[in-house]
Amino acid sequence: MPSGKSILLQVKDLSKRFGGIVALDGFNIRIHSGELVGLIGPNGAGKTTVFNLLSGVLRPSRGQVFFDGMNITGRRPDENTYLGIARTFQNIRLFKELSVSDNIKVAFDMRLGKGFWPTLFHTPAYRRSELEMERKADEYLELFDLAAIRDTATGNLPYGLQRRVEIARAIATRPKLLLLDEPSAGLNPSETDELQNVLQDIHRSQGLTIFLVEHDMKLIMNICQKIQVIDQGHMLAYGPPDEVRRNSQVIEAYLGKSAREKQHA
Repeated sequence: MPSGKSILLQVKDLSKRFGGIVALDGFNIRIHSGELVGLIGPNGAGKTTVFNLLSGVLRPSRGQVFFDGMNITGRRPDENTYLGIARTFQNIRLFKELSVSDNIKVAFDMRLGKGFWPTLFHTPAYRRSELEMERKADEYLELFDLAAIRDTATGNLPYGLQRRVEIARAIATRPKLLLLDEPSAGLNPSETDELQNVLQDIHRSQGLTIFLVEHDMKLIMNICQKIQVIDQGHMLAYGPPDEVRRNSQVIEAYLGKSAREKQHA
């Protein structure tokens, strides 16, 4: 890790129980500012539970979450968004009756909106904020190559473009940390390649810290600087992609014991 990079996200002993079921047990991670880190594991490993705890959708049974030096354990999703944590979901959650442009402008309201009374009476401050949101929306439409469909209702778009709009909207909240939950879910190989290019461009151009859960091994190995592997709520490995792909515990978790034995035969 280059010197001067501060720890943006630190998770200590994070655990979650649902009755007698342990969904996550003693999860730990440190992510430095500007890193692109992946989280992988077999189905039911606890990956989405991690994101639900980090974003505030769930409260932990044990453990602590620190973001930018602040203890945010148990904070609500809206509070975490305001602090600088943006999140996408495996199932796309756009306002499908709204246009692409309007979906992105929704993200600006938290920081650029002027409140109830200025909006009700269309004060000069409200009109200035509307113009600023329009200008900012244009920037993100260009950044994500969405300008040509700015007025199209998102519900009428192909799945791959809907996913791109969702990521654009998340980044439009101007986060310090972007949590991407299965961003390639439902995409065909061509759309996945386009997504990979978009994420790499955003990471390089904006220095955005990204933490993503993903099943597509090609995608995650190609773009992530570090990868953490969990299984049944426990961490198996954490390190650079080449190191993780050779880890015998990771091979066994994904392919079974016989695959590990063949590797060492």
